[in-house]
Amino acid sequence: MSTLTFKPGEAVSTVKQVAVIGLGYIGLPTAAILAGNGIAVTGVDLNPAVVAAVNQGKVPFVEPDLGIHVSGAVSQGLLSAQSTPPAADAYIVAVPTPFNADKTADLSYIKAAAEALAPQLVGGELIILESTSPPGTTEFMANVVLAQRPDLSLDGSQGRPQLMFAHCPERVLPGRIMIEMVSNDRIVGGLTHEAAVAAAALYGTFCQGNMHLTDAATAEMAKLVENAYRDVNIAFANELSVISGNLGINVWDLIELANHHPRVDILQPGPGVGGHCIAVDPWFIVAADPTNSTLIRAAREVNDSKPAHVVADVLNAVKDIDRPVIAALGLAFKANIDDMRESPAVDIVRRLALANPDARILVAAPHADALPRELAGLANIVHTETHAAVGAADAVVLLVDHDAFREIDPTALAGKKVVDTRGFWRHTVAAG
Repeated sequence: MSTLTFKPGEAVSTVKQVAVIGLGYIGLPTAAILAGNGIAVTGVDLNPAVVAAVNQGKVPFVEPDLGIHVSGAVSQGLLSAQSTPPAADAYIVAVPTPFNADKTADLSYIKAAAEALAPQLVGGELIILESTSPPGTTEFMANVVLAQRPDLSLDGSQGRPQLMFAHCPERVLPGRIMIEMVSNDRIVGGLTHEAAVAAAALYGTFCQGNMHLTDAATAEMAKLVENAYRDVNIAFANELSVISGNLGINVWDLIELANHHPRVDILQPGPGVGGHCIAVDPWFIVAADPTNSTLIRAAREVNDSKPAHVVADVLNAVKDIDRPVIAALGLAFKANIDDMRESPAVDIVRRLALANPDARILVAAPHADALPRELAGLANIVHTETHAAVGAADAVVLLVDHDAFREIDPTALAGKKVVDTRGFWRHTVAAG
């Protein structure tokens, strides 16, 4: 299928009822924004707490403006949630795609969603996979459905009613999902041209960006490539930070100076890479072609190794302190959200607790109500308020650049060991 671009409003959707399977960080915003544009939406999730929260017009995680959309759609009777898929004109599958121990994609959630919706189909439905996934996954999902429903088909052959399958990956930034879901261009890939057009029309009910139509495998690969590109560039910055530390060079000043070149734009280093996208998606490319993905693999390994360097810096900073108190600032994988999926900050805190059982680690996570399960069972980790953590600490480790941490007075760090993985205080505080 050749690439084709639809402008906003160029295709008109006939879909009246949508079922969104998976009410997580992408599924729930998608459901809410579709409902806000007049489409009746049923959200489907296996977690009873999520179903209950949505039916009460509440959001079970932090995302700016999402609560307004959800409460409004529920109050208008356009959004509800349940645990099993209903009959619908279109289905959007937005379930997790983690990786296995060997870094290949775990497609079990997609398979389960496909098996759950298959009994509801009568023919003519549009089934969209929104979960980020390796090339061929949309076809895999179609095969799962058709294995259960041999009375249906992809092309209407032998008089069997036709189903349409497409892939439409999200391209949004946590913390700005409700803005970027509307404003960003979308890539839409179909197993057939008709499926791509139908999916583009559905997303066109709310998306003001252009719709770039292609085949499903290319759409799947495009999302992986976008995140692998970012991962490679982050790896360059993270590798520079390690080299600079070994050479006694301030990496933040180094990058600032290098970026004065008109064709250089180096990213900022950090404690590693987290989230369900950049930390995961490049491995799907490596798994698809291990022989020829050496650069992408190397970047993943650089970024995956960065938490160990941070832990070593912290342990070195407190090596002469008996029973040190360490303030760890932040657990999320990026600023101003509560999402801890694949977060390097969580990994760093866990490693510190295990490496020095005599240390007391005071975790300040302003967007989280509790510690994640990886940390909750460790006796030397305490979840507390930011200023209390900093005040009691011998060493302060900045892991996430939450706006709340910008309120910390640098004078409060005087006399403390400081490991600043984000360059917050590079002009005001000497590193410990």
